[in-house]
Amino acid sequence: MSTKVANKKFKWQLDFTPSRSRNSGGDIASPPGFNPSAGQTHSEVARDNDQSHLILKKSWDIALGPIKQFPMNLLIMYMSGNSISIFPIMMVVMMFIRPIKAVLSTGATFKVIEGIQATGQKFVYFLGNLVNIGLALYKCHSMGLLPTHASDWLAFADPQARLEYSGGGMSLL
Repeated sequence: MSTKVANKKFKWQLDFTPSRSRNSGGDIASPPGFNPSAGQTHSEVARDNDQSHLILKKSWDIALGPIKQFPMNLLIMYMSGNSISIFPIMMVVMMFIRPIKAVLSTGATFKVIEGIQATGQKFVYFLGNLVNIGLALYKCHSMGLLPTHASDWLAFADPQARLEYSGGGMSLL
């Protein structure tokens, strides 16, 4: 009974067993434009070319990583606000620490990548990290954490005079 069920074929069942009765495809003509020899020679040449192309692409992805992070860091810095509290301070500290660590470990990052374009990729990587450090410095300036006036480090200098005052929806008088 079980052999009878096993030998029975259904419409949706495919037979993957090699059969000597079936031809190896010699009877069927190739489709128009098909050249079996063209694909074999191209694949051997393409493997070497694809490997170097993939390494080059991956190395540029690594080099452009800090520049790709800039828009997200800009959004995070905007959303954290300019108040001096724990959350914006942590964001600014992380904005300083991550690019500095990345610049110091540039050699380890590009260790496996060697070639003509490696110096250019390292330069782009370095510039991207400098842009992120500049964003952190701007955030510190907008929060008022950078000493930008003489009164910030000299006790005898007068602080900068405010030109105007603003308040909420109430009258200050």
